[in-house]
Amino acid sequence: MTAMAEPALASAIPVPHERRLFSREEYERLVEVGVLGPDDRVELIEGEIVRMTPMNSPHAACIRALTHMLEQAVEGRLQVSVQLPLRVGDFSEPQPDLALLKPSPDFYRSRHPEPADVLLVIEISDTTLAFDREVKIPLYGRHGVPETWLVDLAARRIEVHRDPRPSGYKTMERVEAGETLRVPDCEGVVLSASDIVGASL
Repeated sequence: MTAMAEPALASAIPVPHERRLFSREEYERLVEVGVLGPDDRVELIEGEIVRMTPMNSPHAACIRALTHMLEQAVEGRLQVSVQLPLRVGDFSEPQPDLALLKPSPDFYRSRHPEPADVLLVIEISDTTLAFDREVKIPLYGRHGVPETWLVDLAARRIEVHRDPRPSGYKTMERVEAGETLRVPDCEGVVLSASDIVGASL
């Protein structure tokens, strides 16, 4: 009696699949109806709902320090946004660690800020450096955010990205600990890179 070959496992057969991408309007609707809540800690990046990485203490300390420094630097002339939504195109709504916004009398009560409202975005990176550098920073540049700082906590340096283009940013300058950074639209206001990245370990 001839043995019959066993059928191939279904898992060995490649099955085509299509990712479900969300528009910004669909994403905001999920928030409005409670499908997504504050405890979900997600953001919309290029149509995908991405879970935000839990924050360690150096990251949190850097946010606190930068918030304090920026609020003192702008002296009420601009508004400091901390980990709040930013509308970027039709398929993205990231929550940058900090953003420096043009003043709005109602503090953007009727809508989330958009790139035209933003002077500076700051992303603080430790475990998320590759994603921030390769995905989020070019996203901001493509949609016209004039300047973005990428704070690399491990290397104790800050990448300053300027000159937005359809492909991202044209220029990038590295600012090391011990050097200073100029705050956009605040003439004469500079911040210490060492105060931002913290003391070396």
